[in-house]
Amino acid sequence: MGDAGTATSSKSERAYNSVKARIADGTYSPGFRLVLAKIAEELGISVVPVREAIRRLEAEGLVTFERNVGATVAGIDPIEYLYTMQTLSIVEGAATALSSPLIGPADIARARAVNEEMRECLQHFDPPRFTLLNKDFHSVLFENCPNPHILNLVHRGWGRLASMRSSTFRFVPGRAHESVEEHEALLQLIESGADAADIERAARLHRSATLDAYLAQTGAHPS
Repeated sequence: MGDAGTATSSKSERAYNSVKARIADGTYSPGFRLVLAKIAEELGISVVPVREAIRRLEAEGLVTFERNVGATVAGIDPIEYLYTMQTLSIVEGAATALSSPLIGPADIARARAVNEEMRECLQHFDPPRFTLLNKDFHSVLFENCPNPHILNLVHRGWGRLASMRSSTFRFVPGRAHESVEEHEALLQLIESGADAADIERAARLHRSATLDAYLAQTGAHPS
């Protein structure tokens, strides 16, 4: 390809990373029309590498292309979100319950520190950051799960949510306040050596409550 080809590839990579980051942080929200010439101008490059970047994002399902419309940011499929959250509530509840006997004081302190960051984040609400912290919090609680098959399902569920750019809290900010309080209650259950069934139920209901809030707010219901 030579130097020219390498330069184009490098610019395409830069355009790809830039657009993907803006989709991830919500700057480019679902349905946002991606004007290639404008993106190219902002990045100081030609349209060719931007077009290559958009094709990559389309292959990943982050962008859709329609005749006479052009490239737009893909929306969140409410049914796919529903099934992902339902599954995650079950497997994450199980993983948290199985982890609980292995969660020590240092883990509890780490999770509580993350939850305090989440509490502070509520003051000037930042949904993408809150969602990242939320994952950090729950990772502490399920990462000690001794069953690798269940743990794999949990990771896949979180991965699916990330691919949907799902910051549910953007749609239901009130749920974020409840979530922080439920986190503390969950930590207290684990600290007190509560029965695994009670921990599993609390973790499962915590996840499904977020789904219920989303469904109620958006009016999205399974067919």
